Amino acid sequence: MAKSSEQPVRGPRIANRKARHDYDIVEVVECGLELVGTEVKSLRAGQAKIDEAYARVRGGEVFLVGATISPYPQAAEAMQHDPTRDRRLLLHRRQIAQLESHVKQKGKTLIPLAVYFKNGWAKCEIGVAVGKKQHDKRQDLRTRDHQREIAREMRRRNR
Repeated sequence: MAKSSEQPVRGPRIANRKARHDYDIVEVVECGLELVGTEVKSLRAGQAKIDEAYARVRGGEVFLVGATISPYPQAAEAMQHDPTRDRRLLLHRRQIAQLESHVKQKGKTLIPLAVYFKNGWAKCEIGVAVGKKQHDKRQDLRTRDHQREIAREMRRRNR
């Protein structure tokens, strides 16, 4: 049997759990993440926060703004990186143009959903998002509870 050419995702997956609660995700795009050496080591150790981050299109490039990657404790002081610097996201020009057209529409924004490693490369999953209203969040909670009750009842009946 031939081996699969794609390796499984390794290392921690830093997820933005608040994103799906606060936003409706319209489209998801996987992109590369431009990092410096100590950022890679900290990210592999799971020392990152993307809860308050967002992505912005600037000058034909996409940047991840507000993400925090903690300094790597074993590195020398001179080798440390700035924890909150803007990081460039690696996308094709066509993808950038498509995302830029989405963002120009009123109410849409780019938010990071997850940061992870795939085949040794740092990847960031960004989503085109529309903010939810408070009543939408309550409706989602009601729907989720209702689905949970249905599943529970179906398990009971199938015993």
